Amino acid sequence: MLKFGPLLFLMVLVLVLAGCASTPKPAAVAPVSVAPPPPSGQIHDEVLFHAFSLIGTPYRYGGSSPATGFDCSGLIQYVFRESVGLSLPRTTAELFALDAPRGAARTPLQPGDLVLFAMSGRSVDHAGIYVGDGRFLHAPSTGGRVRVDSLHANHWQRSFKGSRRVLD
Repeated sequence: MLKFGPLLFLMVLVLVLAGCASTPKPAAVAPVSVAPPPPSGQIHDEVLFHAFSLIGTPYRYGGSSPATGFDCSGLIQYVFRESVGLSLPRTTAELFALDAPRGAARTPLQPGDLVLFAMSGRSVDHAGIYVGDGRFLHAPSTGGRVRVDSLHANHWQRSFKGSRRVLD
């Protein structure tokens, strides 16, 4: 049987306590990085995805939510706010007056552009969201539902007043 002297016992005790009292090395922490904003194509996709999810929602004058229905400008305001956090004006006249590039005047329409119409005369009173391939999504009129129509139809060509590029 081995006998340990008091000095050896004391040394072992000091080493054990020293090991318990030592400060552990900090774990490597990855630096916090802020994600860059999504590429503009992704923003357009978010808007279009959200807009398409609302197809079939009933038209309601003054409506601005899927629960109550939409009018055309309420649909636009809701889609842009909910999908990309962009606050747009509530009325078609305010949308037309936006200080934003007039996409159709200088360049071809891009998905996400607003398209504006004068259905009952000279003032702009209808709007939609261009989705590509000559089509736009809108809340058409009383009794209708959110749907996609062709910009090439005579009805829309005659009443088209311009566009606004609010993304990019």
